[in-house]
Amino acid sequence: MKPQAHTTHEALASAARTFQTEISALNALKNRLDHDFVDVVEMLLNCQGRVVVTGIGKSGHIARKIASTLASTGTPAFFMHAAEALHGDLGMITGQDIVIAISYSGKAQELVTILNVIKRMGARLIAITGHPDSELAQNADLHLNAQVEYEACPLNLAPTASTTASLVLGDAIAVACLEARGFSQEDFARSHPGGALGRQLLTYVRDIMRKGNALPLVNEHTLVPEALAEMSAKGMGMAIVVDQKQRPIGIFTDGDLRRLIRREGDIRNVEIHEGMTPNPRHISAHSLAIEAAGTMDANRINQMLVVGEDGQLQGALHMHDLLAAKVI
Repeated sequence: MKPQAHTTHEALASAARTFQTEISALNALKNRLDHDFVDVVEMLLNCQGRVVVTGIGKSGHIARKIASTLASTGTPAFFMHAAEALHGDLGMITGQDIVIAISYSGKAQELVTILNVIKRMGARLIAITGHPDSELAQNADLHLNAQVEYEACPLNLAPTASTTASLVLGDAIAVACLEARGFSQEDFARSHPGGALGRQLLTYVRDIMRKGNALPLVNEHTLVPEALAEMSAKGMGMAIVVDQKQRPIGIFTDGDLRRLIRREGDIRNVEIHEGMTPNPRHISAHSLAIEAAGTMDANRINQMLVVGEDGQLQGALHMHDLLAAKVI
């Protein structure tokens, strides 16, 4: 069948109807929440095994996403395809696990078929359906009603509002468990070490600072030309001025060089202490790298020293190091 052309107005009106239908479905779902939801959360919090989320068709896609959300927010979970469960994947389930089965009709044959097996294993069953009188709902330990009055599909056939309701129920379960466990940003970062938040919360100054021979070190009596050679060799845009005990007493940057030339003119025989910036900003090696980035940004500086509690120089950071580590 050849699709009919839609005007801009018709397309926007269609989108608005879809939004409104799904919003209405979610409002009804919210108002219908009762102690069954609390019981589901308590069951998951007390789970000694893992949470196995299963479904088929559109509900299978929703189940996969819910399993992923649970796993990333502190509830050990994985997705099991209902059809594959009938051909060996049931072996992934143990008696300590909790199975969340999602089927809007509550009649999906694949799910109904594995009911007895799950029961014999001793696993608990939570059903999410739109029909409380369905076989799946009636045989579950707990049931959450995801019923919607209408699908957003104008034919009232394609799963739209109903899949949204199931998905939001899953999100609500995951967030309630997260809050009950006191799941923190640091916990989230450990589950997402490759993401931006993970890098920010798991990367410490010690992990990316330059140290040892990579540091551009001079003493206070070093002549400026020699200091410039050290700066060029180490590529940090600064020289670190240290005393005899390797404690930093100042830094000499490109900005310090420009100011010194304006003041002195000929700098060939000038010692570095005459142009250095004393008491440079520093940070602990045990601080998060994102803290160093914040301090550098707030003070409009590109370099920062890393100093121990004993005042000893341990390393240095350049803004480029933070960029390379994808902390910022």
